[in-house]
Amino acid sequence: MLIASLAVIAGFAFLAWGADRFVEGSSGIARCLGVSPLIIGLTIVGFGTSAPELLVSGIAAWDGRAALAVGNAIGSNITNISLVLGITALVQPLVVGSGILRRELPVLLLIMVFALGLVFDGFLSRTDGLILVLGLFAMIAWIVWLGVQGRGSHDAIEDEFAEEIEETPSISLGKAGLLALGGLVLMFVSSRVLVWGAVEIATYFGMSELVIGLTVIALGTSLPELAASVVSAMKNEHDIALGNVIGSNMFNLLGVMALPGLISPGPLADGILSRDYPVMLALTVALILMAYGLHGKGRVTRLEGGFLVMTYIAYMYWLYLTSGTGGS
Repeated sequence: MLIASLAVIAGFAFLAWGADRFVEGSSGIARCLGVSPLIIGLTIVGFGTSAPELLVSGIAAWDGRAALAVGNAIGSNITNISLVLGITALVQPLVVGSGILRRELPVLLLIMVFALGLVFDGFLSRTDGLILVLGLFAMIAWIVWLGVQGRGSHDAIEDEFAEEIEETPSISLGKAGLLALGGLVLMFVSSRVLVWGAVEIATYFGMSELVIGLTVIALGTSLPELAASVVSAMKNEHDIALGNVIGSNMFNLLGVMALPGLISPGPLADGILSRDYPVMLALTVALILMAYGLHGKGRVTRLEGGFLVMTYIAYMYWLYLTSGTGGS
């Protein structure tokens, strides 16, 4: 039990550090190739903060633990909106000024409804996984198009990304490549260690793999988003803080959810469709209402941030009460 706990802690720590190195290296490669800061921010950073979820879910699915993988995808989305944005807004209330983000939010909701339609029969098949992957490529192409269209438009998030990139020291193409590769390898190894430790803990306490994915794994793999969003908010880069969450949730639904379907297809664990997916949808709708705002600019105030955090706590309690229904 002690070794398993240490494995989880070390896995989370090296996973977060590896994700940072991967984003730094990938961004450096893009800068060397002349890619605009807006496209770097909308694609590479969003993908990078979801890389831990991708690798953890991929390894879990490969080990035949699809419930943990699916739980990680949905649990991370719930955690990103309720806990990550909630804590961020408590630290620094967020003002949404980006038109690009306002276009992304309805698409995020559409992706959720689309993914729900695929798994509404209670089964995540290889066909479902393939369709989700194709949707991921379509989403990336659309985001790149948004970046190209928005380049030079002085959208709020474009200015924030440009400032962020300028503050980052330039590195050579070779060093950037090594950073990206090293970060990827480190994330792979730490993900393997993390999944092993999490399964051991779940077995010891009699928890289902779904619940461990929705809670411990989801919280740990959301740490990069939490760190990035809080730091961005404290630097008054409010749209980047929100964009980190939106981009990550899109990648989680289309990329992370696809992996268990492609690698280890099978029925969804009990509770996913009746409990967890509705919570994720409701939180997304709440975020859209906050971001658009009823009067003037959209905001996520401290009061709303507190509401989101309390929602996360209530959801954790609900999981505790219903954990006996979670399948593995």
